Amino acid sequence: MSHQILQASPVSIPKSPSSEKVCKEKEKDKSAPQSAVTYVYQAKVAELCCNVTATWCKNLTSHSLCITVEKPCQQNQCCTCKIDLSSTQFWGKKGLKSFEVDGRRVDVYWDFRQAKFSCTPEPCSNYYVALVSKQEVVLLLGDLMEDAYKRTRSRSSSEEARLMYKKENVCGKGLFCTKAMLEEGRKEHDIVIETLLSGPKDPEMWISVDGTVAIRIMNLNWRFRGNKTVMLNDLPVEIFWDVHDWLFSSLGTSQGFFIFKAGTVDWESSNINYDYGSRNGNCSSCSLQHSPCNSPKGKGSSSNIGGFCHFLYAWKTE
Repeated sequence: MSHQILQASPVSIPKSPSSEKVCKEKEKDKSAPQSAVTYVYQAKVAELCCNVTATWCKNLTSHSLCITVEKPCQQNQCCTCKIDLSSTQFWGKKGLKSFEVDGRRVDVYWDFRQAKFSCTPEPCSNYYVALVSKQEVVLLLGDLMEDAYKRTRSRSSSEEARLMYKKENVCGKGLFCTKAMLEEGRKEHDIVIETLLSGPKDPEMWISVDGTVAIRIMNLNWRFRGNKTVMLNDLPVEIFWDVHDWLFSSLGTSQGFFIFKAGTVDWESSNINYDYGSRNGNCSSCSLQHSPCNSPKGKGSSSNIGGFCHFLYAWKTE
């Protein structure tokens, strides 16, 4: 039986109480696959327009940040810097590593000595990671900007790095939370996905933005895949979901897939190509397929559906 993607006109977001204990539930779930969040930027590195990937991974035994620089149209020629965040040594939380891109030196500076973490693998404050090329900070992560510029003795880049998309793995039994930048230049919005898949009633799902229900999906066993446009501060936001595995997978751990994007999307012509990755949750094998050539029509890149997108893989555990 085929299921068509749902089409819906923009609707106003109704009021509803927010879920305040989502992160606590996620922290208690010790059987879940590791959490991972990936940011892909377009930045000028060594005079080349490159894709720079920052992947934060955390599980029960390790916690790391991996910075990867891909040369244009040369996906197999990557330069990688891995930072161990699980080190118990205070001096190990500040460092510098260097590599070469196209024969030119590139430095990665970091300082996590005062970093504060919540329920996600990336810090929430008091840290910086700076990618430096030709005495320019071409990519800066974190909030300690003044400290980063002082230590690197570098100036800001004449071409600011552009965030292309964010991809995240989250785990839970019935609640999933994330943050998504739905308005360019604005702060990220809190998103909560809540499910009721068993019981006397038909399966249901709720998707909330900043504590307000944006979408309620009833009869989820028939509407496990679809999309809908909602209004957020007079801005249309497109939400796509595919939770087939939550309902029909025989595995103990299954996952749903979500996309959040400001604006409207023609899904039939978008040609989105996503990869669920391996079932063990390894962050290196669940990356979104994308072209390193930075072409507006690169297959699998966020450009296929225009502008920044947030891709969410929600792992449901027993």
